[in-house]
Amino acid sequence: MQRIGVFVCHCGTNIAATVDVKKVVEMAAKEPGVVHAEDYQYMCSEAGQAKIINAIHEKNLTGIVVCSCSPRMHEATFRKAAQKAGLNPYMVEIANIREHCSWIHKDMEEATLKAVILARAAIAKVNLDAPLQPGESLVTKRALVIGGGIAGIQSALDIAEAGYEVDIVEKLPSIGGRMSQLDKTFPTLDCSACILTPKMVEAAAHEKINIYTYSEVEKVSGFVGDFTVDIRKKARSVDMDKCTGCGVCSSKCPSKKNPNEFNRGLNNRSAIYIPFAQAIPNVPVIDRENCIKFKTGKCGACSKACAAGAIDYEQKDEIITQKYGAIVVATGFDVIPLDKYDEYAYSQSKDVITSLELERIMNAAGPTKGHLERLSDGKAPKNIVFVQCVGSRCSDERGKSYCSKICCMYTAKHAMLIRDKYPDTNVTVFYIDVRTPGKNFDEFYRRAVEDYGVNYVKGQVGKVIPQPDGTLMVQASDLLENKQILMEADMVVLAAAIEPNKDVRKIATMLTASIDTNNFLTEAHAKLRPVESPTAGIFLSGVCQGPKDIPETVAQAGAAAVKAIGLLAKDKLTTNPCTAHSDELLCNGCSQCANVCPYGAISYEEKQVNDHGIRETRRIAVVNNALCQGCGACTVTCPSGAMDLQGFSNRQILAEVDAICR
Repeated sequence: MQRIGVFVCHCGTNIAATVDVKKVVEMAAKEPGVVHAEDYQYMCSEAGQAKIINAIHEKNLTGIVVCSCSPRMHEATFRKAAQKAGLNPYMVEIANIREHCSWIHKDMEEATLKAVILARAAIAKVNLDAPLQPGESLVTKRALVIGGGIAGIQSALDIAEAGYEVDIVEKLPSIGGRMSQLDKTFPTLDCSACILTPKMVEAAAHEKINIYTYSEVEKVSGFVGDFTVDIRKKARSVDMDKCTGCGVCSSKCPSKKNPNEFNRGLNNRSAIYIPFAQAIPNVPVIDRENCIKFKTGKCGACSKACAAGAIDYEQKDEIITQKYGAIVVATGFDVIPLDKYDEYAYSQSKDVITSLELERIMNAAGPTKGHLERLSDGKAPKNIVFVQCVGSRCSDERGKSYCSKICCMYTAKHAMLIRDKYPDTNVTVFYIDVRTPGKNFDEFYRRAVEDYGVNYVKGQVGKVIPQPDGTLMVQASDLLENKQILMEADMVVLAAAIEPNKDVRKIATMLTASIDTNNFLTEAHAKLRPVESPTAGIFLSGVCQGPKDIPETVAQAGAAAVKAIGLLAKDKLTTNPCTAHSDELLCNGCSQCANVCPYGAISYEEKQVNDHGIRETRRIAVVNNALCQGCGACTVTCPSGAMDLQGFSNRQILAEVDAICR
């Protein structure tokens, strides 16, 4: 029989306001094996931990149960306290009586009864626990950054500056991401390219950074400290070592009517192209889907024009396999498709555009060379209407329920830039609420209204109607004046919601990382571990985790880099011994446990088994202890009862808990 100590936390009034703590202590003290039970207001405090340590020494405790908050919060805290007192840290169990009792029940009697049941279940578990010893795994001193936008570049630079090798994988032909498409940035109105380009150059020139552009992560296996990643380096059909970036090939290409993705399809590009002037690497790529040579085999104009002989039509995709200790995900975002918002006439008129398309129009390197003009006829617009929250804070299934966070600020930026450069242009902004949460953000918005004369109207646009003369009729409401508005506009700009990059779900599946209902990657803890994925060794950087602006993105990128550096700085990692294991005599090789394992920790191998003197070869489940997180999914799925968690018999515990609950 174990000698168990039970410690019940008041958590201020978080627990004590709804749970009768004294009664929980009284009932726990009667359980088999319990030799000590007490309560304290803040068990996680230094004084509370001292009580646990003293009780372990004085009562010769062999296991403890702490009735407190979620183990996600303080399991490590109480394990360290137990270890400090000489007790095996894996003989500590947490009964979560805050989130599971006090926070969800209003009735004290009901909450107390449930708290007692949870405490008894945890005590029963400790009675069946056995001391465990953690293992060790080596750390590969190399990091992978998935995504080459400002978030990925900043994370890579910070990790490289700490002395570790970093690989950046970017699916587009150049690094730079969304920031490379912007003209000016709020709230300082400095040039986006002027900030980003030096970072891109620094990353490309850094001896510790290796950049794989036009490449994608194809497969990820392994575990924290020892990931194995397959990277598909797609064929550019151009030899990067020979190419000088002169651009003659693009000018000679006869296939010039291909939508320019970098300019959001507002103009065309040739089939062999460099995405933008500051692209890194400054090497063209051949769009094989639109290249005449690849479609008919009869062109070859770019090859004939290339003096360096860099064109290689026979180039093949290449698979690069590399090991990494840590992975940073920085896959970025895109604006939502607007095909479900026909009321704004986005698909009916060239003069209804998104804010990102306006960025390209106002950029000196954009389709109009920086001149603000209507795409339908090239004329300068005199009346521009901005529509906020298109797809953001949406109550129906067409859009997103969340606020995209950056729209209010970039609309104010656009309005100020237009009024500054074209003072005769009237700018009206229809908004639901103006949200400016950031340093100097509200002052920036006030400048747009007070100094630049931008007309802000609180109300929603119901419909945009294209007119025969090419103008746009905007039907809206003014909620402050309580009236309907019908106004004429030359251009309508939609502040479309942003969403994670469409590839993020595929990446999350490969990394066994968690995503929420909006496909944003989920952090391990919103407050305490905001840049870590629940999967060890995976870190989050930028908008893949949630909507944010450039300063926030760069700050999170640095935080993710620091976490990765902290991991790479270690030679060895301590592995969690609370993992599953298979009973070879009971396993029937059915694969059900492997199918449900969310971490890919279970594989199968043919093994010779001695079953009561009979030797035979069987297909047996094998658990990778470094990958296994001890979630228990396999134990409840296994039809033969072969899978258990190490250190105790799961079947015994389930029976014990069932008896308690009955």
